[in-house]
Amino acid sequence: MVALTALAMSTSPLPAQARPLAPVDLFALQYAGDPQISPDGQWIAYVRKWSDITTDRRYSNISLVRADGTQGRALTSGAFTETSPRWSPDGTRLLYVSNRGGKPQLYVHTMASRTDVALTNDDRAPSAPAWSADGRQVAFLALVPTAPLVIGQPLTPPAGATWAAPPKVTDRLTFRYDGLGELPRAFMHAFVVSANGGAVRQVTRGDFDHGGTNYAPGSLAWTPDGRELVMPARRDTNPELHQRETELYAVSVADGALRRLTRRYGPDASPVVSPDGQWIAFTGFDDTGASFTNTQLYVMRRDGSGRRSLTANADRNVDAPVWAADGQALYVRSDVEGNTRVLRVTLDGAITEVARDLGEGNSAYGGGSFSVSRGGVVAYSRSTPQEPSDVAVAASGAPARVVTALNAALLTERRLGAVEELWYTSSKDGLKIQGWLIKPPGFDPSRKYPLILEIHGGPFLNYGSRFDEEKQLMAAAGYLVLYVNPRGSTSYGESFAMRIHHTYPGDDRFDLESGVDAIIARGIVDTTNLFVTGGSGGGVLTAWLIGHTTRYRAAAAFYPVINWESFNLTADIAPNTSRTWFPGMPWDHVANYDQRSLLSVVKQVKTPTIIMTGEEDYRTPMSESEQYYKALKMLGVESVLVRVPEESHGIRKRPSHEASKVTTALGWFARYRYTP
Repeated sequence: MVALTALAMSTSPLPAQARPLAPVDLFALQYAGDPQISPDGQWIAYVRKWSDITTDRRYSNISLVRADGTQGRALTSGAFTETSPRWSPDGTRLLYVSNRGGKPQLYVHTMASRTDVALTNDDRAPSAPAWSADGRQVAFLALVPTAPLVIGQPLTPPAGATWAAPPKVTDRLTFRYDGLGELPRAFMHAFVVSANGGAVRQVTRGDFDHGGTNYAPGSLAWTPDGRELVMPARRDTNPELHQRETELYAVSVADGALRRLTRRYGPDASPVVSPDGQWIAFTGFDDTGASFTNTQLYVMRRDGSGRRSLTANADRNVDAPVWAADGQALYVRSDVEGNTRVLRVTLDGAITEVARDLGEGNSAYGGGSFSVSRGGVVAYSRSTPQEPSDVAVAASGAPARVVTALNAALLTERRLGAVEELWYTSSKDGLKIQGWLIKPPGFDPSRKYPLILEIHGGPFLNYGSRFDEEKQLMAAAGYLVLYVNPRGSTSYGESFAMRIHHTYPGDDRFDLESGVDAIIARGIVDTTNLFVTGGSGGGVLTAWLIGHTTRYRAAAAFYPVINWESFNLTADIAPNTSRTWFPGMPWDHVANYDQRSLLSVVKQVKTPTIIMTGEEDYRTPMSESEQYYKALKMLGVESVLVRVPEESHGIRKRPSHEASKVTTALGWFARYRYTP
């Protein structure tokens, strides 16, 4: 039984000359993110993300808009990366990070005078900036380098000589990270600086990470009295082997003295202190080695006692907590059936929905940001299948209102594919599966169209009712595009995600195939032209499907994992995946690794396949794609390998490279498309 529900679409008439979205339009699309509402609820600062067609790069600036949608203006401009807008407690100043001077620094904008001054000026790249409650100080996180590791007595070049770069020496388990490349020998530490500028003072010390790591910045929070900073830290033995493990500490701003607040195995993160300073809320879970565990919302007294979960019975994964001004509730973000919501959680565990349709990126993956004013007005980044992310406002008792329109001019001249939501049952066991179908612009229900099954990665992520530029481009080329959340996806509860515990890839293929069958049953699919694609975990399942069926005329596997043994010994997240996605290390569980390897089914592949991966992908390294490509070639399967320079996981660093993902897949499918 399939139920289809049309999602809301703009009712504005399109001009006669409107055309479908084209790959070059990726340079024109803009996205709003990280909306921060002022304490009095009057202004919203947000990050405007955009791309430049001349430099082929992505940039971001800070913009302002009143909460009623008026007086929108750019606070900063130019080809820079500017992020993390944060209001001072009195709302008169705005803190943000900008690299306008060549390296990231903290800046403060004064609203009354509309002037900006640099708060820092050194080699430290600040992250997670936070105001003290009195507005007199700013805390932030930054990396502190340690001495380089030297083995032996390296030669010293003579004066004026030009020698090759020296060997790279490491004793770290994680020495490269996707999107960052070679990691510096450094530890993350907390700093404070006067809100009027001046000397920057380091608060935490030692060869431990505080607040974050050299690959994940993290967070910190002030206590209202300004005496302590609360943050996660990794100070236990051999933290590199336990990437998910953190504990919360309170750090004296005066002398750096530490108080340990939590003591359990698992990630304790995102601390926020109640307005009266009596309670600390945070997120985390007890890590039992499960592939997926719901992250819960906890509160504890400031001394670490009285810890309890507010969401233990909700079966929801939550994050990004924010205290209500009265200290009687918290706001959190949570994905529910492919839609990201803002929820209000009271101290007795009652949960109410405040806003929905959060989204911030350029794909159907979950995400989005929000903030809350003293009066309880929520500003958030909103995305729907027909609308790239804009800033929206939700207030108690009033309907949500969108207050920006970054892509209004562009989208009045483009025709997007209509998106429908569907639920169907899996042929494996009757499990209910949710999905979405994009129809080509100008869809004619009397015609039959080729269909692309597009599969999400993760695997513990979800697709949902959010704008997706790449899928819209596929639909614009005349394809039906189906994307679904098979077992293992998040936003359906812990047990749904855990159905692939130590068995991925596996039965999830039945969920995917049943979705294709459900659309075929509607009579709108040209069944001689079925295609399949996906990235990362979606690349895994693409290879898994064509290892079990020949129904697809062609496949495009983007940055897949092919050999789980090599992946768990080369990927940047390997210390975590080998411990949670698998029952243990490869040499101890050979059968489990082998039965899930894509090489175990490669000899059954007959489908023409293209593989595309970034050369600087350290999440699913290029060696994975090369193994699959060479296996296919040696088996005589029509195949092509595409290597993308400079690109990390996702192939989205350069807009032109992202466009090439779509044009490459569509070109490959066109080559094998059957035409009677």
